Parts: sequence; C-alpha cells; structure tokens
Amino acid sequence: MYYDKVESLERDEIDALQADRLRKVVETAMASPFYKKKYAEADIDPASIKTVDDVRRLPFTTKNDLRNNYPDGFLTRPVEDFVRLHVSSGTTGTPTAVYYTQSDLDKWADLMARSMYCCGVRKSDVLQNMSGYGLFTGGLGIHYGSERLGCLTIPAGAGNTKRQIKLIRDFNVSVMHIIPSFALYFAQKVRDEGFEPKTMPWRIALIGAEPHTEDTRKRIEELMNIKAFNSYGMTEMNGPGVAFECEHQNGMHIWEDSYLPEIINPQTGEHVKEGEIGELVMTTLTREGMPLIRYRTRDLTRFIPGKCACGRVHRRMDRIAGRADDMLIIKGVNIYPMQIEKILMAMPEVGQNYLIELIREKFIDQIRVKVEIKDEFFVEDMRVLQSLQKRIAAKLRDEILVTPRVELVMHNSIPKSEGKAQRVVDLRDVEG
Repeated sequence: MYYDKVESLERDEIDALQADRLRKVVETAMASPFYKKKYAEADIDPASIKTVDDVRRLPFTTKNDLRNNYPDGFLTRPVEDFVRLHVSSGTTGTPTAVYYTQSDLDKWADLMARSMYCCGVRKSDVLQNMSGYGLFTGGLGIHYGSERLGCLTIPAGAGNTKRQIKLIRDFNVSVMHIIPSFALYFAQKVRDEGFEPKTMPWRIALIGAEPHTEDTRKRIEELMNIKAFNSYGMTEMNGPGVAFECEHQNGMHIWEDSYLPEIINPQTGEHVKEGEIGELVMTTLTREGMPLIRYRTRDLTRFIPGKCACGRVHRRMDRIAGRADDMLIIKGVNIYPMQIEKILMAMPEVGQNYLIELIREKFIDQIRVKVEIKDEFFVEDMRVLQSLQKRIAAKLRDEILVTPRVELVMHNSIPKSEGKAQRVVDLRDVEG
C-alpha cells in the first residue's frame, strides 16, 4: 500500500520526528551566512527547540531574503560540495538560486517516487515526461522520481504534439506528466489526429506547475479518459514532491518527514484555525546544503481536517486558492507584472501605459501585452512597427521565459483610471 514505512507513521510519531529534525536543521542552517546573522540577532539557540510548536519562535524567511543574499548567502557548505543548481526569476528580474548536494537530490528522488506511488504509479508503468527540463524543476524532479521508482521513463519534453502522440502509442505509455492547460489542448489534438482517448494506453496523468480548478481536473479526466492527480511543489522547496494526491484525490498529502508546514494569516503572521485559508509557510527538514526555515510561499491554501481514507496521517493541503501577491503563472512559469514593466519602460519607443491581458487559446493560457507607442514611433510603415513588435516580444521572452502576444497601440489609447492603474486583466473566461 505504501512506498516506504514513513507513510504509515502516526501523528505522535510524525510530531516527534519533526521536532528532532527541526532542531537539527536549525543547527545546520546556522552554518550559512544568512541564518548565522539572522539567528544571532534573534538570540536563537538550536538546543531550545524541543517541540514542533517551537518553530513559531523562529523568524520568517522570504523571497526577498533569497534575492538579497543571491547567489550563495544561504549555503551551509562550500560550493564544491554541490552538484545541481536551479534558478527561478523574481519580480525585478533578480533570480533566486537553489543549490543541491547529491544527498539532497537522492532525498528528492525518493520523495518523488513516494509521491507517484501513492497515486497508483508502479514499476511496471511507462512514464512520458511532457514537461520542460532545464532550470525548471518540474521536468527533472519527475524524471528522477520516475527512474527511482523503476518506471521506463521517456524524457519527451514539452511541445510537438504529433511526436508526443506517436511516443505514447508506440511505447504504451501509461503515465504522463503534463501541465493542466496543455492537457486540455492535447486531448483535442489527439482527436484531431484521428484517435479516441479511450483507445490510448494511458491511465494516470500527473498534473501541476500551474493552479487549476477541480472543474479543470474533471474536464481533463473526461476528455482524456484518465485519472488526473494534483501535486504541489516549488523550486525553493526542491521542486515537485512537496505534496501529492493519493488515489482518493481528496487533498494533497504534505510529506511531513521532510517538510514542516504552517498556515498563517498573511497580514499578522499568526497561525489560522484548522481548516481556514491562509498563507502556506514551509520549513525543509532534511535538506543539508541549503535549508530554508519558515519560508513564506505566498501561496494561499488550507489544511484539510480529518484523516484520509488511504490511512496516511500526513497533513493534507487543499489546492492553491491564489497568491498573497500578484504573481501570474503561465505555462507553468512564474511571471510578475513588474518584470514586464521593467522591460517596457526601458525602451524609448514605449509610452507611459501598457496592459497585460490573460487570455486562453485552444485551452492554453497565454499572455497578451498591449503597449502604447509614442507618437513619433507610431509610423505608417508596417515593416517598422512589425520590427518593433518582434523586438519587444523577444525582450519580454528573455525576461519572463514565455513569448507573449504583443499588440502595439497608439499613445493614450489604453483607458486610465483615477486610482491605481489596472495593469492586469483576466480575459480567460471571456475569450477562452
């Protein structure tokens, strides 16, 4: 029933394990320049950590802390002890870097294998990874977890739907890793190629990387004749494998032997009542090279009360309800409006106003940017305007890692408000 014995621990056993590992991770963290200074200022003594509740005495860690201490202010070991680096971009373009030792990667692979096993994936399965690789943690996280579990793993990567369909049919792929928006698009492409989903060999879809509703999951399952399992992860916590749905699809089990989760009021920092929505705060309990303690994820969710029918007592979190900030997630990539503004405002041709529109084309979320162009640059020569349009799109692509639709509009043509400027408009339900 379980991939490893840790999944069968009772609540008191989990609490005792977390308390012991919390004390140890605080000791480990104090070898980093950041935590050494921060905990000295807060007069934190690792020996004083006796219970899980003692975590509340520790200060929060934020994404700004990661940016301000980029690239290596959180490391507890010399750089030569690390074997992997993942980087994610931030609101101002300043990236956050996460380093991994070989032990960290091994533990991550084990968590991923456990995660996939709990929703029904087995060694006999063939898994097709239809996610991007590179600096994005989702692709490599699923890949190494699949191999750790013993599955035949196909690193197909993203895009190229005809090749994806051929691989699935040729190699009897039973499990796929795919982002939700692409899954909806892919289901239609399968039909366009003349195949009915019920004739395909797949049975499980691992979906994540972007927020999605229960209705979206149900649509994916109906269109593809498949069971789709939700997951949660983020680069700062390794990547995917932080929490995963079991076969009952009633919330995502947070692997509490490796993470200590809290849910707080985003404004006050105090814990909310059981079952209430708040901001998820996470502490890594087993990462040795770059531990993060009380990291504010800015993701809004809640703990699901009660015990799961699968028997695991690891806490379950609900699907992400939104963000405590203004982050956008398009095609699995985190995007902040300020990243776009930074690029646009640095270009002399661009006026003072722009508008970011979230749209949906063929079930895939896209981003469209309307850009006001100064009068002297808004010429009648279409070749000049098309060249500028492509240049803006390329600059934005380099910054946000997604190619947006760019529309050039005349100066002062975008409506302005008397209050705060409305920079982002969600049209996905209007144009989808």
